Amino acid sequence: MKTPRECHAAFDVLDTLPRVRLAGSVTPLETLGNLSTHVGGAPLVVKRDDLTPLGMGGNKVRQLEFYLGEALAGGADTVLITGAVQSNYVRLTAAAARRLGMRCHAQLEARVDRHDAAYRESGNVLLDRIFGATIHHYDQGEDEAGADARLESIAATLAADGHRPYVIHLGPGHPSLGALGYVDAARELVAQTESVGLDAGHVVVASGSGATHAGLLFGLRLFGADLPVTGACVRRDASRQRERIASHCESLAELLGVRNPVTAADIVCDDRFLAPGYGRSGPAAREAIALAAHCEGLLVDPVYTAKSLACAIDIAGTRATAGAVLFLHTGGTPAVFGYADDVLAAVNAAPST
Repeated sequence: MKTPRECHAAFDVLDTLPRVRLAGSVTPLETLGNLSTHVGGAPLVVKRDDLTPLGMGGNKVRQLEFYLGEALAGGADTVLITGAVQSNYVRLTAAAARRLGMRCHAQLEARVDRHDAAYRESGNVLLDRIFGATIHHYDQGEDEAGADARLESIAATLAADGHRPYVIHLGPGHPSLGALGYVDAARELVAQTESVGLDAGHVVVASGSGATHAGLLFGLRLFGADLPVTGACVRRDASRQRERIASHCESLAELLGVRNPVTAADIVCDDRFLAPGYGRSGPAAREAIALAAHCEGLLVDPVYTAKSLACAIDIAGTRATAGAVLFLHTGGTPAVFGYADDVLAAVNAAPST
């Protein structure tokens, strides 16, 4: 593939930004042969970003490389982050902080109306505690600005006590540093598909905060790759999610000093698998949990990857692409334990495959 001149310029800038290496080697591509046969459409392939080598893995490892690179460059000794009770991002931030000799303050938001012991104490929450995070609670569900403001208040208290805090903001209006991790992942994916001769016709990824979706799309377009990327909505409807992805892409262009290569037509968000809402799974997502487990021995979680896999299965089954459907597995495995009842109900209700 011919690499556009702007691509070289962007990666020259990216490679000079503060960064700590956490993700390790290239994550594998695996053909989902049994699942592809079951679906009976286009081939399904998975990129295993659930296997990044830190704290039980996931896509947030790539994003944290740039946030924590900036934090350490600024002399921070404490990192603060906010997320849902079963947040994968919180769990991986706590793990990364320990690796880097930093403290972590984690704020858990009441986004999902669940109070069972598994959800409140197992899964990612258990790992947060194992990694030694200081836990704070925020009882408002969908209040990104309020959650970020509360983090700033905690950070101010820490600073007054002599610490050097760094806040990872996940709400809009802040530079999209985390998305840089998936601009770089696009470089990895282009090289990887070319080296194995994979004819990918479509990429599907969970789209929540939007950093992974936007970074991957931006990076592919930088390379001149017109590979369609669909973001399966997991938190908000497609209209609002498209706005978020567009905002991330504008921020990335500013960070890298290049023209934004992403057009409005490039931003595809699919909210058909969102219902009944964030942290809850509908019929197609529950079926995806069972199919992944029974066909491939692969775990997907009810919050993110079950919905994105359901979307990938739909695209493959309708043959709405030329070439393989590449499902980006963003992790979330510990949430299987936090949502144990939901996961067991999904697999127990599924017909034998």
